[in-house]
Amino acid sequence: MSETPRLEIKLLPNEYWWGGLTRHGDRMPFSAAKPYRQSLYQNLMGNQGCPLLVSSRGRYIWSEEPFALEFKDGWLFIDEALGAVVQGEGYGNLRGAYRDTCRKFFPPSGRIPHPLSFTAPQYNSWIDVRKYPTQKKTLQYAQSILDAGFSPGVLMIDDFWYKNCGQWQWDPEAFPQPKEMVNQLHQWGFLVMLWICPWVTSDNRQFEFLERKGYLIKHAEMPLGDDQENGQSIENWAVIQKWWNGFSAVLDLSNPAAMAWFQGELDALVENYGIDGFKFDGGDPFRYMPDHISNQPRTPNGHCEDFARVGLKYDLSEYRACWKLGGQHLLQRVRDKAHLWGVGGLADTIPTSLAQGIVGYPYTCPDMVGGGEITYDIKHLDQELFVRWAQSGTFFPVIQYSLLPNRVLDKEHLRLCMDMIELRKRMGPELLTLAQESARTGEPIMRYMAYNFPEAGLEEALDQFMLGEKYLIAPVLQKGQTRRLVRFPSGKWKGDDGSVVQGPVEQEVDAPLARLPWYTRLD
Repeated sequence: MSETPRLEIKLLPNEYWWGGLTRHGDRMPFSAAKPYRQSLYQNLMGNQGCPLLVSSRGRYIWSEEPFALEFKDGWLFIDEALGAVVQGEGYGNLRGAYRDTCRKFFPPSGRIPHPLSFTAPQYNSWIDVRKYPTQKKTLQYAQSILDAGFSPGVLMIDDFWYKNCGQWQWDPEAFPQPKEMVNQLHQWGFLVMLWICPWVTSDNRQFEFLERKGYLIKHAEMPLGDDQENGQSIENWAVIQKWWNGFSAVLDLSNPAAMAWFQGELDALVENYGIDGFKFDGGDPFRYMPDHISNQPRTPNGHCEDFARVGLKYDLSEYRACWKLGGQHLLQRVRDKAHLWGVGGLADTIPTSLAQGIVGYPYTCPDMVGGGEITYDIKHLDQELFVRWAQSGTFFPVIQYSLLPNRVLDKEHLRLCMDMIELRKRMGPELLTLAQESARTGEPIMRYMAYNFPEAGLEEALDQFMLGEKYLIAPVLQKGQTRRLVRFPSGKWKGDDGSVVQGPVEQEVDAPLARLPWYTRLD
């Protein structure tokens, strides 16, 4: 695929830009003040990517294909573009530019994930059972949620519930009666999601069947050892790829027949067992090589997009890696985070989720409370961090628990966490309303301060955010902090503590561990 010519765009005074890789939300906004270069081709840094840039001065860049972007010496350079690049201007501010690109290039579908995603927490079994899930453990996990007084919500049965990747059938030893298990979870009020990936275990008959049908990504043509003298090649041999669970082949979802087969496997789980949706893992573009052979021409990013399209059929579909497909009802999460305060942990969650929203993904989740990479070892758990993570995530569109707070927190910290769970329950209907509005308008649910208040000089505020039009959320993100600076835009703001602040003003507020500062705009 040929590249388009290099574009050179002079930055306007005090102009800021957002977009591209959501993983780099902590580097946004881009501006003349800090050099930045990044290609959107192939490596999305483990999260979502979109060929979109939007400006505080009402300008935008869009393409249907990946490109590289660079901010340097007061200029924005666009090069390595694999498709036509569209430029727009004259839309006033960040919100105006985003609205126009959304309307033109990824209009909202009008559909939201299942309402329970917003009105109750999600629960993921991963940390509790790791690589050894069973029917008994899953039911015990769900029962412990109810026994602790938490609301039933969406329950994800994570990796290793199946016999083999590509053979999406229950492991009969670990799950002897899966339909009865799902029925019980439904009776308790849970919805059930299963972990799914695009890989295929390569040493069984299912692999042979899929390879023979042409449903797998293939090697580029090249001779292989002694086979060369027989005129043979590995042109039709499936790629065997190393990933975190071993070595596997990869589905070619550019092939309509392979897509239909994969969709049929998932539909059978829905129809035969009552499964409500799927957690789609993997599919990152960096795992697809440009010289791989597929049924239809694809960039590595295009293969990622194919995988994301699988989830469009279901009411519940969660993705960690995604290319384009803004405006759809797919749940998007922040990539797995460590049990840390700073970079790589809690500090990443707000900037990443805000970046997700500004490229068309409004239904975002800040990884599991406490961090998805945490080990089940309460001796190394920072209880303060766990509580602050729960506070910060309470006003995200979706919040997910795996390590249950009643298992790892002492009485006082548990009470604080339970306060957040109760607050989420009270705010659930409001979050659902915001989700429904987003499905109509395409606008983010979590928003940059500059999105709602373009004249307030808040473009670089990344430690607070707006929820819709009227809620300002200012979590504590640093260990030991009991006061924090909140930047209030114009208007009158009523705090969760009953205080009233007249903006615009910057003001330090009390934020003991028992408090998540959040404010409602009164005018």
